[in-house]
Amino acid sequence: MDALFDSINVRELLSAQDLSDPTTPLSAPDLRLLIQRLDSHSLQIKSKIQSYLLSHHNDFANLFSVCDDAVSRSNQISDDVGQLLSSISGRPIEAEIGQIMKQMSATTKEVREKKGLLELVRAILEISEKLKGAREGLRNGRLRFTAEELRELKKALRVSDDDRVDEREPVVYSLLRKQWSECFEEGINGITFCLVDEKISENERKLKNKFMAKNIQEVLVRFIGNAVQFERESNRIRVKYVLSVDGNDGIELRTVLEALDVVGILDYGLAKVADLMIKHVISAALNFGAPMSFVAEVNPDSQVMTEATLNIVPSSDPKIEKMDGETIYSGIIQVIKFINNHICLQDVSWIRCFGRLTWPRISELIISNFLLKVVPEDASKLADFLKIIKCTSEFETALREMKFISASDNKDNQLSNFAENVEVHFASRKKTEILAKARNLLLECDFAAPQEYTRNGKKDGVAAETPGHVDLLFLSESCVVSKAAIQLMKLLHQTLKDVCLSSPRVAFEFYRAARDALLLYEVVIPVKLERQLDGINQVAVLMYNDCLYLSQEILGLAFEYRSDFPSSIKEHAMFVDMAPRFHLMAEEILQRQIKLVIHNLREALDGADGFQNTHQMQQFQSAKFSIDQVVFILEKVRMIWEPLLLASTYKRSMCMVLESVFSRVTKDILLLDDMAAEETLELQRLIHVMLESLISLLDALAALQVVKSQEGITCTLDDLIPSLRKIRKLADLLDMPLKSITTAWESGQLHSCGFTSSEVVDFIKAIFQDSTLRRECLGRINGGF
Repeated sequence: MDALFDSINVRELLSAQDLSDPTTPLSAPDLRLLIQRLDSHSLQIKSKIQSYLLSHHNDFANLFSVCDDAVSRSNQISDDVGQLLSSISGRPIEAEIGQIMKQMSATTKEVREKKGLLELVRAILEISEKLKGAREGLRNGRLRFTAEELRELKKALRVSDDDRVDEREPVVYSLLRKQWSECFEEGINGITFCLVDEKISENERKLKNKFMAKNIQEVLVRFIGNAVQFERESNRIRVKYVLSVDGNDGIELRTVLEALDVVGILDYGLAKVADLMIKHVISAALNFGAPMSFVAEVNPDSQVMTEATLNIVPSSDPKIEKMDGETIYSGIIQVIKFINNHICLQDVSWIRCFGRLTWPRISELIISNFLLKVVPEDASKLADFLKIIKCTSEFETALREMKFISASDNKDNQLSNFAENVEVHFASRKKTEILAKARNLLLECDFAAPQEYTRNGKKDGVAAETPGHVDLLFLSESCVVSKAAIQLMKLLHQTLKDVCLSSPRVAFEFYRAARDALLLYEVVIPVKLERQLDGINQVAVLMYNDCLYLSQEILGLAFEYRSDFPSSIKEHAMFVDMAPRFHLMAEEILQRQIKLVIHNLREALDGADGFQNTHQMQQFQSAKFSIDQVVFILEKVRMIWEPLLLASTYKRSMCMVLESVFSRVTKDILLLDDMAAEETLELQRLIHVMLESLISLLDALAALQVVKSQEGITCTLDDLIPSLRKIRKLADLLDMPLKSITTAWESGQLHSCGFTSSEVVDFIKAIFQDSTLRRECLGRINGGF
């Protein structure tokens, strides 16, 4: 149907002219025509629908039949569900099922609780039976069995030292704990006093009652203390195998040790014996002053052995002149054999317990009293230490065979590990010695310069034998350095030679020591000479030379030793990174000295008050005094710098100082805004006095130019001190006519001397009065450069 309606186009039902303008409304005839055509078209649609239904009559009939069957089936299902609901509502099955489930849950819970109670009763009965068995064992003399049972029951009953009780546990547990405590007290008394012979006398029974309240630890430790004693008068260890308590004999040492082991306090009982053996026996074995021997003696009775002694006597062997590894280790092995045989009675667990108590302290004593003292002091003697390494390994092997130390625990290999790493210990000690030596020589050096020194270091072609005179590796000059720098480099060269001869591990430590020794100079000397560096003196110049010398030497170390270094450290060993540090330190020291000199010179020139009114006598004298101070300071600096600094450095530094002086004087004079004729003559006189006073200094600097020119660089003194030419020209200008000054400017002479047009103009205005000629000359100057 939708397809039919979609095919209707209303526009086709109208005439073409009616569609020319969509906005024009339709007229009544058009509407009637449209209605007629729609009716006609509707009849066509109805005719098509009727023909379609007739052609598909069978299909529609089948469809309606299927729908009728579906409706009938749904009605039948509805009836069946209704019947089922009516039958269920008549019998409450769900309520019965719920009651059954509740009954099952309650029954299951009751069964579970009864089963738990049954298990608890079974556990209580088992504990009670064990307590009963422990008491029976105690009565029958089975002490070990009793102690083991009590130890297990302690865990089961959760017996602790405090009195805290869990409120959730059954009350019967408290009763069982009480029974356990009673049984434990009986066990303590039984273990303590049934150690004697089975036949207990009346006196022993009284003794038993006397010690009823004593703790087993105290009693057993007392037995051990009586068993092993040190007799100071005879200098021996005495071990008794039959012990006595208040005069009553009969308790054996083995029985006491067994009791300690069973109760679990063997280490506590043997601790005092361990301290005794280390204090009086092991320490004697490590006594370098008087070598000791250990002699074991056994004094058997008629039937049983009653005691054994270990006598500590001075060694009578003439071959033992000094303590070595073999002597020390053999003595300690004799002591441990005595302990194993006569104290621990060759029981593996007991000797192992004794070893755990004593070995850490014994190994520390051997290391501190022996191994550290025999570490070689020279790299060439490292091979001799191999014998000690071998003896140490054999010593630990013997201890493992006696089960004194563990065969699997690496912590017990302290001695062999230390001996095998002796190279590291040797290198560490040598490194410490090197740094200590470097520090001492740096602190002890007084940095005093030699009294006599020749600049070029040579006389008549022979090198001057001045102490501290060195040639720089990468500069064609020489200088004087401090003893500290020379000794430090000697120490450094010796250390690097040892690097070339040592194993890789030792060589690497020596290499680090060499670097650290150089860094010590950087750390120690500036602090030590802090006060001197704040003034103008030879100490600062020597330190500058030291830093320059060290930077040059450091650059040469790689070329001198690197090829002989062990291959493993060639990639890591380097010194070239340290050279710039010392070169920078040297420059900082020099610049600091130059700034101090310039500061002093400026303070001296400040007294001239800008060279004003020098035509007055008082002002002239003040300016003259300032000039004299400047000359004095420069001569003093020359006396300090010239003998010690490199020629090139001295010339460069002094020219910087002179430049600051000449530029300051020239600037002050050119800033004067009014100068009388007499004043210009006095200013000229002051300039001549200053230049004449410095003529020797300037000539010496000019002479150094010859040495510089040999390198192909031509540099005059005027080039290094630009203000020198300017101040000389200023002296000429002070008595020069106006026209001559103008001509000199126009010719470029003044500009080449460093004058600017504004300076020349201000200078002319200060000297010459206003006139037509002055205005003309000023115009010519302003129109020039």
